[in-house]
Amino acid sequence: MTDNYGSPDRSIDALDFIINMLKEHEQQLDNSFHEMATITEKVGSTIDGLKGKVGEAEEKISNLQKEVTNLIAYVSGGVAKGVLPAAIKKQTGQAAPSLALESTSCVILRCERWEDFQALAMHAQILTFSYEEDMTVFQANALKGNQLIIYVGAFPNFSIILKNWLSLQLDITELNILEGTVDSPK
Repeated sequence: MTDNYGSPDRSIDALDFIINMLKEHEQQLDNSFHEMATITEKVGSTIDGLKGKVGEAEEKISNLQKEVTNLIAYVSGGVAKGVLPAAIKKQTGQAAPSLALESTSCVILRCERWEDFQALAMHAQILTFSYEEDMTVFQANALKGNQLIIYVGAFPNFSIILKNWLSLQLDITELNILEGTVDSPK
C-alpha cells in the first residue's frame, strides 16, 4: 500500500505518531482529573475546617459577651432603679416597653466606636436609631438584658449599609451594585 507521499512506511509512521500523541493526551487528562479530585477533596476539608473554626469563634464571642454582661452587672450593682425607663423615654419619646421595666438595675454603655456598639448590641431585644437632617450625627440605642448600649457619632460606612439594603430590597447581588451614576455618552 502506498500513500500520497509515495511510501507505505510514512503512512504507518504518521498513524503511529497520532496514536502516541493521543495516548499522551489521554494520560495527561487522566492526571489532570486525579489532581482536580485531590484539590476538590482538600478544598472541601478546608471549608469544613473553617466552618468549625468560625463556629468555635462565635461560641467564644458569645461566652465572652456573657462574661462581660455578668461583670458589668456585678460592677453596676449600685445603679438606681428607673434609669433605664427614663433613658428610653428620653431617646425615643415613648415609654419604655414592659421588657425594660422588668430589669431591677441597668447599665448604660456609651460606645465611642461603631464596631464596639455593633459587638455589644448583637441580638438586642430592642434597637432604636435617629439621625440629624444633615446626616452628620447618627445615634443608635440597643436594649440587651440589663444594658442600654448607646452609640452617637458618624454613620458607620453608609455606602456598605445602603448597598446591602438595596441588594435585599431588589434581589440583586451586591457585586452588581455600584456607588455612582450611569451616564450616557454625548
